[in-house]
Amino acid sequence: MKNIFDIFIKFLALGLVSFGGPMAHIGYFQKRFVEQLKWLDEQSYSKLLALSQFLPGPSSSQVGFAIGLKRGGLLGAITAFIAFTFPSFIVLYLIASFSLTETENGLIEGIILGLKLFAVVIVADATISMFKSFCKDNITIAIFAISTLLLILVSSAFIQILVLALAAIVGKIFIENVKEEEVIEQKKTKKLPLIIFFALLLILPFFANSSLQMQIISSFYEVGSLVFGGGHVVLPLLEQNLQALVSKDDFLLAYSFAQAVPGPMFTIASYLGANIMNEGAFYGALIATLAIFLPGFLLILAFSESFESYSKKKNVLSALAGVNAAVVGLLASVLLVSVGPSAVHSAFDFIIVGAGLVLIRTVKLPILLTILIFIVIGLLKYFF
Repeated sequence: MKNIFDIFIKFLALGLVSFGGPMAHIGYFQKRFVEQLKWLDEQSYSKLLALSQFLPGPSSSQVGFAIGLKRGGLLGAITAFIAFTFPSFIVLYLIASFSLTETENGLIEGIILGLKLFAVVIVADATISMFKSFCKDNITIAIFAISTLLLILVSSAFIQILVLALAAIVGKIFIENVKEEEVIEQKKTKKLPLIIFFALLLILPFFANSSLQMQIISSFYEVGSLVFGGGHVVLPLLEQNLQALVSKDDFLLAYSFAQAVPGPMFTIASYLGANIMNEGAFYGALIATLAIFLPGFLLILAFSESFESYSKKKNVLSALAGVNAAVVGLLASVLLVSVGPSAVHSAFDFIIVGAGLVLIRTVKLPILLTILIFIVIGLLKYFF
């Protein structure tokens, strides 16, 4: 239980400050669990990243779930999910249930400004660290550069999957400097989670019209099962599936609130569920949140061990090397197109981000102290 409590505390701390979307979360996880805590090494982390990118569901939350699974089994995985998701869940539920509006609050606005700048630092740091780890030769550097360019020019879930698939093919054909690892025991795909995943996907629609609760569960489960890439990619599919339950104005409001809080973008379901079931807001938020996250977690349970076994083979390792280089490109494109522009608006902001990189990469300042410094900077920026 001490280990489970440790997982809870570590993920809760990240859930409170993880602004910036899924790619930023991957940066937070890499910094905390790979570099600082050494819960897993770079290679193991890269395999989790590759697996999460190829499965539907909330990619960063799937990585967090998988880290918890490795660290503490199924209970550790569930604990990691609850701890990381709880802050954004509870905030969005409260906003929806008490009909709060975007009232000007200088203190909160200042804190958010600082944390958004910190998210830029984290994504930039993760991009640099992962580039050094996964882009060591001409082929992987080329894959990184082309992937970054394509993802900057065309932003869509389809392009992301296409880029990753092409990177895997190029890696398998051209990358040869990988060493096959010994497979002690070939793990098989776990059938029970996979059966549950498909059974729910096929059966839930038949019960959707029986009650409002079942309609919520069915709609959010379907979205969680079909969306690749996580984050903002979930929004179009959600809007389409919920047009009979949520007005366009309420959906846009949910989107703005989900961007303003830390944690996974999929917790937009918390706001929408509470909004749909306004007489039982907490129950609505809870079932919507669980329904949208469940499919991705069932797939991680099904494939995590078998993927780990297959990923020790030379051909798969070569393909993974290509995918990892493309993932670094994905991280860089998000930094340049989304996370950076949302927080960096002046030369002063740019200098602050550069100083933050020096603090965490060279000075090795503790992450919590760095966060506090950025909160103070955000408050000073807002008020002065």
